[in-house]
Amino acid sequence: MSIRFDNRVAIVTGAGAGLGRTHALALAARGAKVVVNDLGGARDGTGRSSEAAQKVVEEILAAGGEAIANGANVANFEEVQAMVAQAMDAWGRIDVLVNNAGILRDKSFSKMEIADFRAVMDVHVFGSMHCTKAVWEIMRAQQYGRIVMTTSSSGLYGNFGQSNYGAAKMALVGLMNTLVIEGEKYGIRVNALAPAAGTRMTEGLMDPKVFDLLTPESVSAGLVVLCAENSPNRMVLAAGAGGYASVHTCETLGIHLVPDQQTPENVMAALDQINARAGEQEFTQGFLQSVKFAGNAAKALDIEL
Repeated sequence: MSIRFDNRVAIVTGAGAGLGRTHALALAARGAKVVVNDLGGARDGTGRSSEAAQKVVEEILAAGGEAIANGANVANFEEVQAMVAQAMDAWGRIDVLVNNAGILRDKSFSKMEIADFRAVMDVHVFGSMHCTKAVWEIMRAQQYGRIVMTTSSSGLYGNFGQSNYGAAKMALVGLMNTLVIEGEKYGIRVNALAPAAGTRMTEGLMDPKVFDLLTPESVSAGLVVLCAENSPNRMVLAAGAGGYASVHTCETLGIHLVPDQQTPENVMAALDQINARAGEQEFTQGFLQSVKFAGNAAKALDIEL
């Protein structure tokens, strides 16, 4: 079945280059009307130019698609609201939001300035929240929406020198998890993409041969799936160099200690059992963890819940 976006409107942030550009081109090629958003700044977020976004728009128009450029800074909610208003004025709806905009300010934690931590959080976390907040009521009223957060292996697993970036990228998984619950009855599906791509953001950080294998286009193939009408929901899709995998957060069965056994020493002694992976579970809502613990306690104490 061919995935199409005819009569759909998409906003792609950070779409002037790299992954955002290939995301925008891929959606447009399949019929979407695209808002190509890009601040046009440097990799660290400094500077501003509309040139990059306009070039991508010209590529889409030349291929017979529809697109408009927008230079909003996603860290500024008023600018984001104006971008959404521009899309609504042009096309009357918003069906897809791809939160892709990002910056890097890498340093080891001991050398990192507070301002560098805050700047990365502002763009990645608040930027994604601002854009999502600005389209949320529109999507609820339409009873349809597809939202993609961009997470990262740096957030999921850690990476030296990226405490700010890793914290921001893991925060977006938490945002996704809650929005999935709140958006489900309104036809809004929310997923996350964990890309491995050779772009301006990663240039110089890896072997050139590896860089060349990690094409943005291969990642965008996965992105299109997360935006589709029959997309999954609450998926973290890892994509890179033609590889596609899903990421899951699971909790072990663990142990239960009755009240008079609940000491630090007993917890320490049971760490191997607590860490045992057999029978681990993936929860889809936070309260399910409390249900598990309370259920185990009630069973041990012969209490009927």
